[in-house]
Amino acid sequence: MEFLGRVVTDSGAAFAGLSTSLGGRLGLYAAMAGAGPLTSLQLADRTGLIERYVREWLAAQVAGEYVRYDPDGDTYLLPDEHATVLADPASPAYAIGSFTMLQALYRSEEALMAAFRTGEGVGWEQHVPELFEGVATFFRPGYVASLVAEWLPALNGVVAKLEAGALVADVGCGYGYSTLLMAQAFPNSRFRGFDFHGPSIEAARRMAAEQGLSDRVTFEVATAQGFLGGPYQLITFFDCLHDLGDPGGALRHAEEVLAEDGTCMIVEPNTSANPLDNINPVGRAFTATSATLCLPSAMAQEGPHALGNHAGEEVMRTIAVEAGLRTWKLAVETVTNRVYDVKR
Repeated sequence: MEFLGRVVTDSGAAFAGLSTSLGGRLGLYAAMAGAGPLTSLQLADRTGLIERYVREWLAAQVAGEYVRYDPDGDTYLLPDEHATVLADPASPAYAIGSFTMLQALYRSEEALMAAFRTGEGVGWEQHVPELFEGVATFFRPGYVASLVAEWLPALNGVVAKLEAGALVADVGCGYGYSTLLMAQAFPNSRFRGFDFHGPSIEAARRMAAEQGLSDRVTFEVATAQGFLGGPYQLITFFDCLHDLGDPGGALRHAEEVLAEDGTCMIVEPNTSANPLDNINPVGRAFTATSATLCLPSAMAQEGPHALGNHAGEEVMRTIAVEAGLRTWKLAVETVTNRVYDVKR
């Protein structure tokens, strides 16, 4: 019965996840942020939505303790702390991206069932566009909070090079959030973002133009094993190396186009090859994502590896050494990520 209670709790959270995704995409949380107590009608007016649906959505939010309800005034309040997590895309704690990912991943269930039975993969491009948006939104807060302030300074000598003017390749850049953050911080350097997914590159180019960074940032469709240019003083892999069918090939190519004293920054989820070490909320989220997204994406590429996101540091380091990148150091460890400083 205790375990049944846990499963019921999990299923309740899964059902509620769709309401959370709706709250983000329909602007309900944003409309409540900083607004104080609102009636369902007032919230409907603010968002242009139908009051009856809004009232039902609010009931679900109260049940999950995301929103507080005052029966005396029949009003609903989104606390400021909750708004930081649910309504502020610029916040390091913003978490809506994971729910956008979920609704997209659930739509791939039939393809995943076939993959489990045949051993084939489910390619990144086979998913609906909401997944790409969700993944980018999910990772962006962590990059905003840590990339420039903590991760880059932890790499030996890298910040000085970026300040002076360096050439940087951001491999598997997706929507380019990581690339643009670095470009904003280091105007003397030049940045090239590469990804094999055309729609993501198009989105990255639009954001670069909107932010006035096109003079020092370019985005190109290319594989991790064949991107052009160099020599690069810094090559980055943000939460993507484990998704590749041939991570060794990607690192061998990186070694070929890396400057003599250049650095590879490899950012990976903070997970373990030992399943017992992943019995925690973060480990559970990452390993579940690996089974439904990371591993199927790598399998679709039919390379020599299909790592998943919890292969472990030893496996990743071995692949790097075989690729000619023999200096490997853990630079930063956070609750969600491990950042490696990798050189020849």
